[in-house]
Amino acid sequence: MKIIVLSDNRTINPELETEHGLCVYLETENYKCLLDTGASDVFIRNAAKLHVDLTEVDYVFISHGHADHIGGLPAFLKINSKAKIIVSPKALNQKFYSKRMGLHQISIELDIETLKDRLLLVENEACIENDIHVYRSKSTKCAIPAGNRSLFKDKGNGLEGDTFDHELIVTFGNENLFVFTGCGHRGLQNILETIKSKTMHRICYVMGGFHLLDAKNGNVYETEQEITDLAKSLNKEYPQTEFITGHCTGENAFDIIKKTLEFKLIHFFTGYKL
Repeated sequence: MKIIVLSDNRTINPELETEHGLCVYLETENYKCLLDTGASDVFIRNAAKLHVDLTEVDYVFISHGHADHIGGLPAFLKINSKAKIIVSPKALNQKFYSKRMGLHQISIELDIETLKDRLLLVENEACIENDIHVYRSKSTKCAIPAGNRSLFKDKGNGLEGDTFDHELIVTFGNENLFVFTGCGHRGLQNILETIKSKTMHRICYVMGGFHLLDAKNGNVYETEQEITDLAKSLNKEYPQTEFITGHCTGENAFDIIKKTLEFKLIHFFTGYKL
């Protein structure tokens, strides 16, 4: 399996572009995939510099309907004529909003009619290929990220809190699993509980954002103790799992988790390869 981050908030390579978004290229023996598409066409320009041929991508998995994950899809569709788009129907043409740093829309509009032959809509779970599965996290056993409280969706007559029933998890592999969390809005522990309830296979890698935001403009989210408790729980429940994170995982949260997970926690960035 080959993994290259095409778009993220950070990079260590000055030749690559960054944005508040996430796009990961994943290649298996049989398939070439995109995990989200970032916020814009940044991932396309970075892919060219990283020698990734996006015209050969077979599948695009959209983790949820926020613009920093689906915003690059229109640009991708202009250069790729064959890839199937796997997405929750609840992520499409639903208006999402954030009140963090002032109310603003964080969704995009797509022409569903022109896409219908390429869409694979998944509301709950699906087997895409023998070694590729998609799930909606339904576990509520553990806490959800505090940052969710500033995220909303339009219900037609006003805004309501986003329940993230449009968020999908993707797993690759059979005996040894690679799990993509997107932003992890349903809570990292809940996501992993969902995977455990679906398969007995070992979770080897977990990659994506954990939505553990750093305090900003007077907004405080998880406490240091809450993040420490999360790290200890992950270390206990998943002692052989490596966690690769970035995007919406704050620097402070990363540093706190690192104290417990040590080498099992890795920071990704635009241009990161695994």
